[in-house]
Amino acid sequence: MGITMKLGIKEIQEIIPHRHPFLLIDCIEELEPGVRAVGYKSITFNEPQFAGHFPGQPVMPGVLMIEALAQVGAVAILSVEENRGKTAFFGAINNAKFRQVVVPGDRLKLECEIIKQKGPIGIGKAVATNAEGKVAVSAELTFVVGS
Repeated sequence: MGITMKLGIKEIQEIIPHRHPFLLIDCIEELEPGVRAVGYKSITFNEPQFAGHFPGQPVMPGVLMIEALAQVGAVAILSVEENRGKTAFFGAINNAKFRQVVVPGDRLKLECEIIKQKGPIGIGKAVATNAEGKVAVSAELTFVVGS
């Protein structure tokens, strides 16, 4: 097992380029650079997507949950020294499954493990679970590290 560390917003922003309103993770609780990361996202009613998705019945869009998972994966892969200052782009999203509705008040646990990497291309196994431990979304995320 590699080094495990915790990161707040400031440290996350030193690794990935995302900023408000598109930084979709609140903290990283576990990090093994280049291997895996575990983060959290607290879903609040005042987030801009809830104005239209859906009025009177706010639901976290699935694509934003996938993006939050990708950001956690990007923290894992971009925290490796040779990738510092670079950006991780989507290469593919495979086998995405949405199993639980996520609403304001929920707190998602976001986990991404890098299961394969060759050069700048890699694959992360990503899972988001709710506070009860139920899987909200899972996917296999392919990333490409660019400059």
